[in-house]
Amino acid sequence: MALLERAIASPGFQERFFFLAKRFVAGETIDSAVEAVRRLNADGLTATLDFLGEDVFEVSEAQASAEQTLRTVEAVDRAGIDANISLKLTALGLAIDESLAAKHLSTIAERASRNRDPFVRIDMEGSGVVDATLRTFEQVYSRNENVGIVLQSYLRRTERDVERAIALGARVRMVKGAYKEPASIAYKDMAEIRRNYLTLAQRLLTHGTYPAIATHDLSLIEAVKRMTAECGIAKDQLEFQLLYGMRPETQRRLAAEGYRVRVYVPFGSHWSGYLYRRLTERKENVFFVLGSLFSR
Repeated sequence: MALLERAIASPGFQERFFFLAKRFVAGETIDSAVEAVRRLNADGLTATLDFLGEDVFEVSEAQASAEQTLRTVEAVDRAGIDANISLKLTALGLAIDESLAAKHLSTIAERASRNRDPFVRIDMEGSGVVDATLRTFEQVYSRNENVGIVLQSYLRRTERDVERAIALGARVRMVKGAYKEPASIAYKDMAEIRRNYLTLAQRLLTHGTYPAIATHDLSLIEAVKRMTAECGIAKDQLEFQLLYGMRPETQRRLAAEGYRVRVYVPFGSHWSGYLYRRLTERKENVFFVLGSLFSR
């Protein structure tokens, strides 16, 4: 995959091959993202919009990313679509200064608080920034409770992070995790990751605040559905979350069954890193992109 990663990151690839990302990325502009959400809303789905970008190391870049996210919040409000916002703290300057990222996050959360859906979700990134992400989240959450976090079931530490979020009353999106991590801090066996996911999901469903079950793993989706039925948890006490372009038939089936379903809708020109993670998650995604290339 190293060769693929280098190819996708190259400027030439970015310029020439956006058509390969169209399954997973709702265009490069806010307008294209808003139209994608309108289509999802028409099918009974809601969304979370993410302006793609991460790992900035200049204050001016962090400022530009924060301003773009604010424009996204305002565009959602103007359009009247059913959507909220997701973001990465490294795009807001976390690698430069935690206080800078916290300042930008606070500004975004305060503006989002005036939207119909005021929620702002902080995406979790690689293990090197987990502690900084959680510190920044708690700092801002103490003043802006419309902020929530993502936790990853493949990290060995996540059980205690879940308990901390439950104690705070904070909303959690549970994911498996998509970053390459060493075995010393992350489960590597998929059966272990799934078991931990379900253990943590049950804690969130029975003791947490409106958890988001984010997975395309059909076995996990069915297990969570059984769990909620057995525990007497109403369908409106959680939401399933899936990625734009991934298992659209499952998204619509869950909505038809009465579950709340939110689609993660990324957009913007910095899509190569996001596409790479989607490709490395499942070999079927690689086959799809190769098929798109040769059928063009």
